[in-house]
Amino acid sequence: MTDSNIKRQLVIIGGAEDKDGDSQILREFVRRAGGTKAHIVIMTAATELPREVGENYIRVFERLGAEDVRIIDTETRDDATSSTALAAITKATGVFFTGGDQARITSILKDTEIDQAIHKRFAEGIVIAGTSAGAAVMPDKMIVEGDSQTHPRIETVDMGPGLGFLPGVVIDQHFSQRGRLGRLISALLLEPASLGFGIDENTAMVVTDNQIEVIGEGAVTIVDESEATYNNADIILKDEPLAICGAKLHILPHGYKFDLKTRKPILNNGAVPAAATNV
Repeated sequence: MTDSNIKRQLVIIGGAEDKDGDSQILREFVRRAGGTKAHIVIMTAATELPREVGENYIRVFERLGAEDVRIIDTETRDDATSSTALAAITKATGVFFTGGDQARITSILKDTEIDQAIHKRFAEGIVIAGTSAGAAVMPDKMIVEGDSQTHPRIETVDMGPGLGFLPGVVIDQHFSQRGRLGRLISALLLEPASLGFGIDENTAMVVTDNQIEVIGEGAVTIVDESEATYNNADIILKDEPLAICGAKLHILPHGYKFDLKTRKPILNNGAVPAAATNV
């Protein structure tokens, strides 16, 4: 298989995904990771309850028919050189990052042997998924923490390095449920990224190369500031409100798609809308 034939696939989940019913989102991850032949590695670096959280996902993935499911528990950076963990990643067809604290993921894993191994396997075509904190780490620059239910301000968010599976964007989770539009816009204006994705709970954006498909019960909110006509980020003080003019807003529910290259939504009938909605 040549590099041009390899699909880069991500399943980025807004948190609180269904684990006990039809499990639509986790089902899609297992299907893409090989179905009944899937070998799934669960990364629990984000949580302080790795065994409890990991075993919950083992239960779900085994119920859905995955052939092999195992936990990689990395409590310190020293654990990120484990030969057993590296061997499991080499054999994996899917890697799943749990929720918790995204800063724990990057502080423990970034630039380690495990991080390098996962990126190598991603380039070779395995599926990477993450929920909540596991979703936050997908870009190269991530939201570490920030205020919810507030208007955009410089002090609203703290940013830090992510794991870089989907560079050039900003991702926020639990989006509608926690009123995070203000902090997503703040993050966009603070970082050299022009696309922001806010993912609702029990909702995922499934990325295949340069196309995103929304699945689940909520929506993905997309803020595109690539053609914005104005913002005041360079002239205000830390606690003063941000302004942005001419940015585009898309709200896409289940079945809708988005093209990362053209920056255009694709309707659930396959059509591209003639005009986008402006903020």
